[in-house]
Amino acid sequence: METSSKPNRMHLGRKISRIRELRGMKQEALATELGISQQAISKLEQSEEIEDSTLEKVAKVLGVTKEAILQFSDDAVVNYFNTFNDNSFNNGAYNAFNCNFNPLDKLMEALEANKELYERLLASEREKVEILKNK
Repeated sequence: METSSKPNRMHLGRKISRIRELRGMKQEALATELGISQQAISKLEQSEEIEDSTLEKVAKVLGVTKEAILQFSDDAVVNYFNTFNDNSFNNGAYNAFNCNFNPLDKLMEALEANKELYERLLASEREKVEILKNK
């Protein structure tokens, strides 16, 4: 059986779409951050191959590295979360003793990242309103 020489590069658009969804970001928000249209994001997410320069820009906006996008797989995400579920299922649903991180810290990190994005989107929308007012 022959395998591809670039298995991790397979359909980069789908990988971007999944990462964007996991980050709770809409296509419109990603488009705004990149300074392109939502339709361009849709087309990008349908593309199997994406230029490295574009991939780096998208990765930065998504808050991940280019390598994270290249290496992304749904299986890895499922396995990552299953390691937490396995501990809680084996030792009771509310066993906090096997937790090796503070869930509140993780929540605060996620909220901080979303706050930055929200503030940038809000600033962008305010600029649009000012432009429309001046017309």
